[in-house]
Amino acid sequence: MTEPAAATSPSSPDDRSEPLLDVVDLHTHFPVRGGLLSRHREVVRAVDGVTFDIQPGEVFGLVGESGSGKTTLGRTLLKLADPTSGSLIYQGRDIAGYDEKQMRPLRRELGLVFQDPNASLNPAMTVAQGVGHPLLIHGLVDGRAPMRERVAAMLERVGLTPGEAFLDIYPQDLSGGQKQRLVIARALITEPKFVVADEPVAALDMSVRARVLELMLELQRDLGLTYLFITHDLATARFLCDRIGILYLGNMVEWGDADALFNDPQHPYTRSLLNAIPLPDPRRRDRDKDLPVGEMPDAQTPPKGCRFHPRCPVAFEPCGWEGADLLAFFERRWTLVDSDQVESELAATGSLQAVDLHHDRVRFDAGNPAALTKLLEQLRTEQAHPLFDAVTGIERDGRGVAVSFGAGPEPALQTVAGREVACHLHGTVPRER
Repeated sequence: MTEPAAATSPSSPDDRSEPLLDVVDLHTHFPVRGGLLSRHREVVRAVDGVTFDIQPGEVFGLVGESGSGKTTLGRTLLKLADPTSGSLIYQGRDIAGYDEKQMRPLRRELGLVFQDPNASLNPAMTVAQGVGHPLLIHGLVDGRAPMRERVAAMLERVGLTPGEAFLDIYPQDLSGGQKQRLVIARALITEPKFVVADEPVAALDMSVRARVLELMLELQRDLGLTYLFITHDLATARFLCDRIGILYLGNMVEWGDADALFNDPQHPYTRSLLNAIPLPDPRRRDRDKDLPVGEMPDAQTPPKGCRFHPRCPVAFEPCGWEGADLLAFFERRWTLVDSDQVESELAATGSLQAVDLHHDRVRFDAGNPAALTKLLEQLRTEQAHPLFDAVTGIERDGRGVAVSFGAGPEPALQTVAGREVACHLHGTVPRER
C-alpha cells in the first residue's frame, strides 16, 4: 500500500498562534445504574482529566487501545457528549457549559467523520439528500436546486466524479471507499473549521485506505481544515499527523511532536505501542518488545496512582501499587510454578476470592497467618516484584494478615524532551485533584 504523504508540520511552538481548541482538565463521566437501594453513584470515567491543545491547520492524532476513551473524547470536543467538568475553549470561548441552543450556531464549524460508513449513512436517503441535509439544517441554501449544485460540487472535490451522476443513487449502490468519501463530503459540506475523524479508514480495504487518507490531507490543505485524527494505528498516525497524543484509560499520558514521539518515546505505554507495530525486517523478529501485560482495566474503578502501572514493564515504588496488584501477582505466579508450590502458597493465602480488598491495603482471612506472613516477608526480601517495594507493613491482624501499601500519587503532565509526559520515571510530580 502506498503510504500517504506526511502532513506539513505546523510552525515551531514559539511561532504558533492561539490554539483553535484548548482542552484543560476535561472530564466526561457516565453514571452506572445501581440497585434501588444503592447509596453510591458509580461512574465510568471515560475521559478523566485530559489537557492538550490543537493548533489551527494541524492534524492532531489521538492514539490508544480500544477502551482508552478516544471516541468519547472526540465526541466531547464536538459537544456531542457533555463534559462533566473542565474547560473546552474553542476560538477563545469556553463552550464546555454551552447548551444545545448556544451550540447551534457553532455546529456548522464542527464536523465529524464516522468510522463505519454503512452505519452512518441513511439507506433511505439518496446521496443528494444525505450529503445535502446539513445545508438545509443550517439554512445555507434556499431550495432543492442550489442544494444539489453544492452537493455535486462537494462530490467532485472528494473524488466522486462526475458529481451529478451520484446525486440520485442510494448509498447501498456504492463501494466501501465511495461510501467513506460520501461521509467525508457530508462532514465538509458546511465548510467546517474543525473536523474529528474517528478511525475513518478502519472499515476499508487496505487498497483503499491510502487513497482516502491522501484525500483527507488534500482537503485539509485546500480548505484550511484542522483535524483530530483518532486511530489505533500508530504507523498511519506517523505519516498523517503533526502532533500525537497517547490516551490511556481516559488520561493523556504523552503528547507532542509526532517525529519526536516516534524517535524518542518518553512514556512506557508509548514505547509499548510502538513495539507492537509489526516490522518487515526478519532480523528483528526476536526483538524485546516490552508489551503490556494483561488487559485494559475497568474505567469504572481505575487503578490507583499511575493507571498504567499494573501493565507497565518498568513500574517502580511510587507508581501506585495497591491490594489488587498483590492478588494479580499471586495469580500470575501460580501459572509459572509447580503444582506443589501452588498448593502450599494457596494454603497460606486462602482463597483469593475471600480477601478484604482496598486501594491501600488487603487483608487475608482464610489462610494460614503464620505461613502467609513468612511467605510475604520472603517475597519482599527477594524483591520478587516491584510492588513489594511499596509495601509499608505486613502485620498479623487477629486471625488474618493485613498488607499495607504506601501512597502512590497519580502522575501529572510534565515537560520532557519537548513534549508533555505523565510518568514518575521523569520525577515524581503528583497530579492535583
